[in-house]
Amino acid sequence: MAQQDTDQQHAGVLPLDEEGYVIDTEGCAEREAAWVERGTSRPITVVGNPVLHKECRDVTDFGPDLQQLVADMFASQRTAEGVGLAANQIGVDLKVFVYDCPDDDGARHVGVVCNPKPVELPAEKRRLDDTNEGCLSVPTAYAPLARPDYAEVTGQDELGNPVKVRGTGYFARCLQHETDHLYGYLYIDRLSKRERKDALRQMAENEPRYPVVAND
Repeated sequence: MAQQDTDQQHAGVLPLDEEGYVIDTEGCAEREAAWVERGTSRPITVVGNPVLHKECRDVTDFGPDLQQLVADMFASQRTAEGVGLAANQIGVDLKVFVYDCPDDDGARHVGVVCNPKPVELPAEKRRLDDTNEGCLSVPTAYAPLARPDYAEVTGQDELGNPVKVRGTGYFARCLQHETDHLYGYLYIDRLSKRERKDALRQMAENEPRYPVVAND
C-alpha cells in the first residue's frame, strides 16, 4: 500500500496519508495527555503585550528546551480550554503552535507545527466562512471573521521533520489563526475598526476564566 511506502520515507512523529499530510486524528487523547503530564501551565499573554505584535523567531533548535515548551503549551491550552495555542501566547518568541481541535465533521486533531507557512490556495478552495472567532489572548471577546473553510500549512514537527497539515471548517480556522499569531497578527487585526473596538470592549467588560499576564 502507498501508506507503507510513505512511512518508510518519513521518520516524523506522526504517520502520513498517501498524499503526504500528517494523520493527526489517531491516538489524540493519549498524545495530548502525555504532553500535558510533562508540562506546566503558564498564564496567557493578552493583546497589548509586545510579544504578540511582532513576527516570532524561527525554531532552529529541536532539542529538550523545545520539547518542554511544547509540553507547557499543551498544559496551558488545556487550562484555558483552548483549541490552539501559539508560543507567543505564553510569552515565548518562537514560531511554534500546538492544537487540539475538532473539524466540522467532529474529528479531533492534535499536533505541533514549527515554522508554519500558509499554503496559497487556488480560487476554487477559497470558500469563505464568516463564523464567530475568539482568541485566548483577547479573552471573552468574539466577532465574525471571514476565512477560507479549508487551509493547509507546511512546517516542521517537534523533532524538526517536515510536515504538511490540512484542515476544514473549524480546524481550518484554527490553522490560520495560530499561524497568524506567529507572524504578529491577532484575529482582531483583521476586523474593521468598529468591530475591533467592540471586541476590546467585550474583553474589558468581562473576566477571563484562566490566568493571564496583565499588561503594565
